[in-house]
Amino acid sequence: MSALGKVYLIGAGPGAQDLITLRGARLLAQADVVLHDALVTDEMLELCPQAEKILVGKRCGQLSTAQQFINKQMIDNARKFPLVVRLKGGDPMMFGRADEELRALEEAGIEVEVVPGITTALAAAAATKQPLTKRGVARSVAFFTSSTAPEHSEHDAIPDTDTLVQYMGGREAIATAERLLAQGRHPDTPVVVIENCSRPDQHIRRLTIAALAQGLGAAHGPVLVMLGDAMQMRARQYDADSASALVTAAKPQQRRA
Repeated sequence: MSALGKVYLIGAGPGAQDLITLRGARLLAQADVVLHDALVTDEMLELCPQAEKILVGKRCGQLSTAQQFINKQMIDNARKFPLVVRLKGGDPMMFGRADEELRALEEAGIEVEVVPGITTALAAAAATKQPLTKRGVARSVAFFTSSTAPEHSEHDAIPDTDTLVQYMGGREAIATAERLLAQGRHPDTPVVVIENCSRPDQHIRRLTIAALAQGLGAAHGPVLVMLGDAMQMRARQYDADSASALVTAAKPQQRRA
């Protein structure tokens, strides 16, 4: 029997190709097979032209690959190839079903290693220049999601922390805002919503919990919602954000010229 290969669970980061770690990029360039999420960008996959690429995307509200099938794909490919990559958006250990995949590989006797990535919450804080903590204002942060396993469908409690960051928060915006208001959060509490973080079509919205309760409308990519007093804009931040938006808008035109 031939030796088993090794599987790497690699975090691709929020989307931009140059926000993956050097280690992650090096392993992608060496991979025989890359099983990637739907959120992994095409430019990220350019880092592994030699590899066979298998889409095993799981998108909320859309037809997706069953987790058991993904586990089997990793195991089957590790029995055929020396280096298999399971490429996930953000960080593998944050809402990435890493526990299920690690257990499946360990039970199959396959060596596995995790390569961290920049989770979207931190990329969003950087993109919006909005620290998640702030002295005298916010000293605790919670990352949460309303997406749960079917057997835990009633587990919808919202953490009680200064700053809240909700992954996959677009469709849950109204329910989240209503729960926060019912818990006593002030309606004017600032909210920052970022869609397609770090990508060319990144979009940032600033509103309040009261406005969030009216919904966000249709999204065209992954949505992250950051809430809390730490999201209050700084006095000179508006002008800086506006200038940055103008530069970003001009870049595609400069590339086409």
